[in-house]
Amino acid sequence: MLDPNGIDRVGTAIPAAPAAKPSRPVAGPSFGDVLSGKLQNVPLRFSGHALQRIERRGISLDDQTMARLDGGVARAAAKGSRDSLVLVDDTAFVVSVPNRTVITAVDREHMSEQVFTNIDSAVIA
Repeated sequence: MLDPNGIDRVGTAIPAAPAAKPSRPVAGPSFGDVLSGKLQNVPLRFSGHALQRIERRGISLDDQTMARLDGGVARAAAKGSRDSLVLVDDTAFVVSVPNRTVITAVDREHMSEQVFTNIDSAVIA
């Protein structure tokens, strides 16, 4: 047992804990870069609603469009976005970024009728 001066009953002072060294930042990729890299390995998914819109409106999803859409989602993820509007040429995609799921798709012809709500970012891909 210690007395109020930090000395044990035998009379020996107990050494203080060594001072913690200040930590230096570790060089390397940022958390956002690592997260973005991990998310790029997960393919984009399409909700049933999005698939209906794409089919009904005749929206083309060729390899180039998919690559640009995927890149836009990755950029939104790197910035911490949750729900993003990704514009690819004449098509707007609303995407749940953490789930990598396209919620809906709107072509230019129907875009003037739309109000995009519940998004926190927009990406031009």
